[in-house]
Amino acid sequence: MNAATRFALLYSAQFVAVGITLPFLPAVLTARGMSPQEVGVLLATASAVRLVAGPLGGRLADALGDARLVLAVGAGLATLAATGLLLPAGFLLLLLVMALHSAAFAPVVPLTDALAVTASRGEGGFDYARVRAAGSIAFMLAAIACGQAVAWFGIDAAVWLLVVGLGATSLAALALPRTAPRTGRVASRGWAGFFAPLRIPAMRRLMLVSALIQGSHAMYYGFGTLHWQAAGLGAGLIGGLWAVGVLAEIALFLWGRGLVARLGPVGLSVAAALAGVLRWAVTAVTVDPLFLFPAQALHAGTFAMQHLAMMAVLGRVVPPAEAGTAQTLHAALGVGLWMGLLALASGPLYAAFGGAGFWFMAGLCALALPASLWLAAALRR
Repeated sequence: MNAATRFALLYSAQFVAVGITLPFLPAVLTARGMSPQEVGVLLATASAVRLVAGPLGGRLADALGDARLVLAVGAGLATLAATGLLLPAGFLLLLLVMALHSAAFAPVVPLTDALAVTASRGEGGFDYARVRAAGSIAFMLAAIACGQAVAWFGIDAAVWLLVVGLGATSLAALALPRTAPRTGRVASRGWAGFFAPLRIPAMRRLMLVSALIQGSHAMYYGFGTLHWQAAGLGAGLIGGLWAVGVLAEIALFLWGRGLVARLGPVGLSVAAALAGVLRWAVTAVTVDPLFLFPAQALHAGTFAMQHLAMMAVLGRVVPPAEAGTAQTLHAALGVGLWMGLLALASGPLYAAFGGAGFWFMAGLCALALPASLWLAAALRR
C-alpha cells in the first residue's frame, strides 16, 4: 500500500471510533445506571483530561521523534480502557475508565494529522484533503451502522464496535511507514520546549481564528436538534439536515482541491468565517427546511475550510520536529477548550433566547474576519 492508502485506513479506523462515541457514549453511560448529572460529570471529566493529555502526548511524540509509536500505543491503551465500559461498574470505576480512555485517545487524531501533513508534502506526496475525507465518510457510516446495531442487539453493541474501531486504529498506526527517531533540537531540550510552538506568532493567531470559527459550532452540536424538534421538525428531516452537513464536508475534501489552492490558508479562514455568519444567521431566524438545507451545506465552510486552513498554516510555520506538539496544542487550546466553554455558555443562551441564540455564534464568526487578517499579517513576516 502507498502512504495515502495507509493514512486513509488510519483515518477511517479512528473516525469509526469517534462516530460511535459522540452519538452513543451518553446512552452507554445511562445504561450503566448513571443519572443525567453523573453522565455530565463523566463527560466533563473526559473533556478536561483530553485538554491536558493531548498536548502531553504530542510533546512525547516529538521528544521521542516517533509519533507513529505514540499513536499506536495510545490507540491500543484506549482499546483496553474502552472494554471497561462493558463492566457492571459504579460511578467511580466509570470515572477511572473514562479518564484512562480519554487520556490515551486524546493525541491520536492530532498526531495522525501531523504525520499526514508531513507525509503529504514529502516524496510520494498526496492530497491531504482527499485522504482526510476517508475519516468523514467513516464517521457517517459508523454512526448509521452503530445505530442499527444498537437497535438489533442493545447498547452493548456500541461498546463492542468502539473497541473494534480503536483496535483497528492501533493496527493501522503500526502499518504507517517507520520514521527514524530524531536527535535534533527538540529531543535534546526534553520537556522544556513544551510551549515552543506558541512562540510562533502565526500559531497563536491561528488558535484565535480556530477558537472563534470552530467554537461557533458549540450551540449547533448541543442544541441544534432540540431547537428543530421544538419547532416540529421530524426525526427523519433532522437526520437529513445533519447528513447534508457531513456530505458537504466530504465533498469539499474530495473535490475542492482547486478552490483550496486558489484561496490559500487565509482565504479559507475568511471564507469559513463568512460561511459561519450566514449559516448561523439563517439558523437563528428560520426553521424552514428550504433555508436550513442550504445553510447546513455551509458546514463545508465553517468546519472543513477552517480545518484545511489550520493544516496549511501549521504545515508552513511549525518545524517538523515540533509538529506533534503544535497539532495537539491547537486541538486542545485552540478548539477543545473553547468548544467546552462555549458549550457551557450555550445552555443559558438557548434557555434565554431559543434559536435566536445562534446570533451569538454568528457574531463569533464575524469576529473571526479581522482575526484572519491579523493571521495574514503574521504569515507575511
